[in-house]
Amino acid sequence: MKIKSVYFHLFIFLLISFSSFGQTRKQLEEQRKKYQAEILQLNKLLFNEQKKEQNAMDDLKDIKQKIEVRNKLITTIQQEALLLSIEITEKQRELNRLNKKLTNLKADYADMIYKSYRSKSQQSRLMFIMSSQNFYQAYKRLEYMKQYTSFRKKQGEEIVIQSTEVKKLFDALTVQKLEKETLLASEEEEKKQIELDRLKQENYLAIIKKKESQYKRDIQKRIKDEKLIVAKIDKLIKEEIERANRKIIKKDVKTTKNEFFLTPEAKALANEFIANKGRLPWPVTEGIVVRKFGDQPHPTFPGITISSPGLHIVTRNGSYANTIFNGEVMNVLVGTGGVKNVLIRHGNFITSYNNLENLLVKKGDKVVTGQRIGQIFTDRLSNKTTLIFVVFRNTTRLNPSEWILSR
Repeated sequence: MKIKSVYFHLFIFLLISFSSFGQTRKQLEEQRKKYQAEILQLNKLLFNEQKKEQNAMDDLKDIKQKIEVRNKLITTIQQEALLLSIEITEKQRELNRLNKKLTNLKADYADMIYKSYRSKSQQSRLMFIMSSQNFYQAYKRLEYMKQYTSFRKKQGEEIVIQSTEVKKLFDALTVQKLEKETLLASEEEEKKQIELDRLKQENYLAIIKKKESQYKRDIQKRIKDEKLIVAKIDKLIKEEIERANRKIIKKDVKTTKNEFFLTPEAKALANEFIANKGRLPWPVTEGIVVRKFGDQPHPTFPGITISSPGLHIVTRNGSYANTIFNGEVMNVLVGTGGVKNVLIRHGNFITSYNNLENLLVKKGDKVVTGQRIGQIFTDRLSNKTTLIFVVFRNTTRLNPSEWILSR
């Protein structure tokens, strides 16, 4: 049985090592808390808002995102619980060893006291010393008695220390067992929530199925409109680069097409922007990414590809967009419905903040990191407040997730 138990725990250990890529329990705990916080944000930003009109496609996308996060949370909880099980087993084994050692110590000490008592009843310490044949022997007997007394004292102290260790380990084991019970209860709760979410998902899919052709037409129109906006921004950036370069470039200076010619000050700003890659602040105080950067398959309809120039970030109603770095407002574009797109230049980098209203800046303004640019527009039907955030290097789009802080 012992061999089977060893192999079982070895298997569990290897499973955890491969599945969690060598993560420690502390790392898994932090990851679990991160997913729990993300679910709270999803519920607050995507599901607590009162909508004037239900959109099954958007609702399906939102519920899918929440299910994905819940699944990641459950996996993390399971990995954490497995690591905790191994720690509990090891602590239990150590506790058994300490208890055995403590029992032996107590038995030895009791035996020593008993023998000492019997020795005292047969012959007193004084008689033991006085019966010595010479002074040297008496001295040695006296030293022996001192050492014996000291040894008894040390034995008693060791029992106290050992008892304290046993209690500390027992308390730690009790706490870990409670942690494991809490984790398992949390896992069950998340599974129940996923089942409820899946029922909603099936309901949305049934609604979409009835009007599939209409939803597909709406998606294709939205993709077409987004491409037109992207093309318009691309054209404007090229014009801005050409206009900026004309002001400072001499006729005999060779430049690359569609690239900013950088003055020493602009080059220093660009280098500083690069140096802060991965550490730049988010353009919103609170938010979640609902659409990532780049080409991605549509979450519902196979064969349809969505191209995202940046990040779509949902935030609280009434929230403001903040610039992520020092720079200058290069231009302001006004789109359909009056929503605005602010382009801010940082050397040869540009950050774009689209879907704004009530602007607080204008073209030519100098801005600093964290400065409010304008209020983010809230859709009157879905009641969602979404910022479209894009990062450029000259005319090349970059993945904003690689530049801002990881959340």
